[in-house]
Amino acid sequence: MLLVSEIYRAICGESRFSGVPCVLVRLSGCHVRCTWCDSAHAFNGGRQMGVAEVTAEVAAHGLATVLVTGGEPLLQPAVVDLMRALLADGRTVLLETSGTTGPRSLVPLRDVPRGVHRIVDLKAPGSGLAGDVIDWAGIGGLGAGDELKAVLADRRDYEWARDLVRAPGRLPAGVAVSFSPVQDGLAPAELAGWILEDGLDVRFQLQLHKVVWPGVERGV
Repeated sequence: MLLVSEIYRAICGESRFSGVPCVLVRLSGCHVRCTWCDSAHAFNGGRQMGVAEVTAEVAAHGLATVLVTGGEPLLQPAVVDLMRALLADGRTVLLETSGTTGPRSLVPLRDVPRGVHRIVDLKAPGSGLAGDVIDWAGIGGLGAGDELKAVLADRRDYEWARDLVRAPGRLPAGVAVSFSPVQDGLAPAELAGWILEDGLDVRFQLQLHKVVWPGVERGV
């Protein structure tokens, strides 16, 4: 069984799939508390649903792409069976995960089914999380079909992420990296200027759903 916060049609707001219509499956529960979290409503509550029930509700929305997110979706071991079922149903499956270590129940990144696009956070200092919670071993196992994203609150966050990108062998080769500004925190033009000034090989992105539906937390 899965504890599901919400399922709805959405526009992918991040990653190279930004702008693609999808069905968003948001699972409940999270073991971290980022200072800029935009889905705190998923920390608690939700409804119990079986894998087949979730898969059927996704199919009813009639879209090919599915984004599984949270909260932290990997806290629920049954999410592996859900992702396998969605792949078997012919869906393009995206997983957004915090890229952190956690309780024993946390599904390792390496156990995410082959064919799922893993979109993994790099938690900068401005997230409020300690550096030792980052799952560097799991991040090191990412491949060309996966992505890393850093949501940045200020210049310190930017320099932290910049230095990771520049350090030889620190991040897995061939994995795309994107930088996003915290909404209402770091000015997008300022972040874009820093990237250009330093000539970084990263993707600048805005969290598109926040641009289209500013101030709305649920259902976007």
